[in-house]
Amino acid sequence: MTEHDLSLTARQLEARIIAGNLRLRLELQPQLSRVLERLSRDGAHVPARLRNLNAVLLDEAIEHRFDNMPV
Repeated sequence: MTEHDLSLTARQLEARIIAGNLRLRLELQPQLSRVLERLSRDGAHVPARLRNLNAVLLDEAIEHRFDNMPV
C-alpha cells in the first residue's frame, strides 16, 4: 500500500468512526491504529486529529471494559 492509499484508508476510517455508534467505533479502532502506525513507520505525516481520534478511541475502549466488569 502506498502512502496515498494509507492516508485515504485513514480518512475513510475516520469518517466511519465519527458517524458510527460506540460498538462500531470500538471495532474500527484497531484498524485505525494499524494504519496510523504504518504511516508513521513509513515516515509519513500523521495528522494530529487522527492521533487524537485514536487516543479517544483507546480511552473509550478502556472505559467500556471497566463498565462491563462485575462488581
